Amino acid sequence: MNTNNKYYALTLTCLALISCSAMDEMVPEGSVVTQDQVVGTNEAIPDRVSADLAGVYTYACQQYSVTGSQAADCDYGYPSLCLSQDLNGPDMVCDNSSYHWFSPSSDYTDRQVNYIIAYQRYAVPYNQLKLANDVLASIDLETATGELRYFAGQAKAIRAFDYLALAPYFQFSYQTHKDSPCVPIVTEDTPDYANNGRATVGQVYTQIITDLTDAIALLEGFDRGTDKSKIDQQVAYGLRARAYLYMGMYAEAAADAEKALAGYTPYSIAEVSTPAFCRITDHNWMWGILIEPDNITGNGGYPSWPSHLCSFGSVSYTANTGVYKRINTLLYNQIPDTDVRKGWWIDANLDSPLLETISWDGVTGRDISTLQIPNTKTAFPAYTVVKFGMEAGIGSTDSSSDWPLMRAEEMILTQAEGLAMSGQTGQGKQVLEDFVKTYRDPQYVCEASSAEDLQTEIWKQRRIELWGEGFSMADIMRLNKPVVRIQGNETANWPDAYAFNVAAGDEYFLLRFPQGETNTNLAVSPEQNNNGGTVPQPGQNSDLRDGVTN
Repeated sequence: MNTNNKYYALTLTCLALISCSAMDEMVPEGSVVTQDQVVGTNEAIPDRVSADLAGVYTYACQQYSVTGSQAADCDYGYPSLCLSQDLNGPDMVCDNSSYHWFSPSSDYTDRQVNYIIAYQRYAVPYNQLKLANDVLASIDLETATGELRYFAGQAKAIRAFDYLALAPYFQFSYQTHKDSPCVPIVTEDTPDYANNGRATVGQVYTQIITDLTDAIALLEGFDRGTDKSKIDQQVAYGLRARAYLYMGMYAEAAADAEKALAGYTPYSIAEVSTPAFCRITDHNWMWGILIEPDNITGNGGYPSWPSHLCSFGSVSYTANTGVYKRINTLLYNQIPDTDVRKGWWIDANLDSPLLETISWDGVTGRDISTLQIPNTKTAFPAYTVVKFGMEAGIGSTDSSSDWPLMRAEEMILTQAEGLAMSGQTGQGKQVLEDFVKTYRDPQYVCEASSAEDLQTEIWKQRRIELWGEGFSMADIMRLNKPVVRIQGNETANWPDAYAFNVAAGDEYFLLRFPQGETNTNLAVSPEQNNNGGTVPQPGQNSDLRDGVTN
C-alpha cells in the first residue's frame, strides 16, 4: 500500500508521457498491427486482429496503464476515471486523507496540468482508441466479410465510447457549445499526430455518431454468446442512445435506448437488497469489464476499483485505511424510506438492511459497521456505501470484481428522459414510474407534470441509481447544472476542504489538457488549453441550489 500526497504530479523526467500526439509510439504487447502486416490479405489476419481486439478490451482494466513504472495506485483503467468523475460531483464524499488517491478530484485540483489524475483522464481514452484505430487500420472494409466486419464494428464502437469519455468533460454541452473547441480527433487516417488541433464539440459528436452508426450496421448478425465484455449491436445502440442524450437529441435517444433494451430487465428489489454490482453475468448488465485475478496482480490488488470504492475488501484503501466513499446527506435525505436504494448506504445510526444479508469475519448486520480488524478493516462512518459487493465474497482479499459499463437501468432512464423531452411527457413519466415502482420503490409516485420537472426528477433518479458508476459530471455538464454539495452554513458530511459549490457554466468545470499533450502537440499549446476559472474554495457559493437536493 502506498500513501498518496494530493500534489503527486507527473513530470517528463519521471514518466515517458503518452499523449494523443505520440500515440504512434505506444506499443503495448500484442496490440499494434504494423504496416507490413496491414498489406496482408484480410483472410490471412483474422486471428491476429482478434487478438488485437482482445487487447483493446483488456486495456480497460489494465493496472498502471498510464503511470507505468511510477505505479500509482489510482491507475487501474477506465473504472478509475469513473471514480474521478463522481468525486468531482455533488454526491460522493470521502475523507480528506493522505490515503485518498483521488483527493484532487474531490477538491478540483485535478485541473493541474501535471497531476496524475489530469493525465489519466486524458490518456486512458486516447490510449484505448489508439488500439481500436490499429484494429481498424488492419481491415479493408471494402472487401471484409463476416468476422472481420464484426471486429471493425466493435472497434468503431469502442472508439466512440472513448470519445464519450472525453467530450463531455473538455467542453460544455453540444446544445450550447457546438462550435467551441473540444478535443483532437484521432482516427486510423489521421495524418499528423504532432500537429492535431482541437476539433469542435460538433465535430467530435459527428465522429461519435458516425462510428456508432457504422458499428450498428457492421454488427448485424454478430452473436457474442455469453461474453458480455464484448460489444454487440444492442450495446452499440445503447452507446448511441447515450451520445444522443448528451447531445440533447431526445427522440433519437429514446428510440435507440428502446432498441438496446430488448430482452433486458433491471435488477429486482430482492437482487439489490444485498450488496451487488460486481458480476458481469447479472441479467441486467448489457456490457461490462470482465476482471480476472490475473488483471490485478500489481501491489497486492490495491490498484483496483473495489480497493477504492467497495467497502468490503480486505485488501483496500477503503477498509484498510478508512477512505470509505459515502453519499452526501443532501441526496440521501431525498430517498424515501420505502425505496430499497436507501439501504445502499448505511444511515446515521450505521444501519442498513443490506448488512443483514451478509457476514464479515462471523459478524452480521449493524455490527459489520463497527467491526474493526487490525490491518484489515476500520469502522464504517455514517453514510458509507454498501451498494457494491465483492464477487469473491465479503472480506475477500481477491479484488477481481467486474465493472458495469452499461446497465438496463441506464437505458430505461435514458428512454424516459428522451420521451419526456421530445414531446411525449406522459409516456416518459409512465416509463419512469413503471421502473421505480416495480424495481425500487413500490410506493413511488412521480409528481412532475411538465417536461422540465420530469427531467429534473429523472436526473434525481440517475443520481441515486447510477451513484458511483461514473455518470455524475457528464449529467452536470449536459444539463448545465451547478455542483451543490452544501446549503448555507450546513456543510452536510463534507470535509472542510471539499465543502463548496460550483456554479453552472463555471469554466473551472472543464478538464485541462495534460502537460504531456501541450508539450508535444504543436496544435494544442498551453494558451489553447482550458484555462478559465479558479479552483473552488471552501464555503464558496453556499447559496446555490440544484432543484433536487433542496
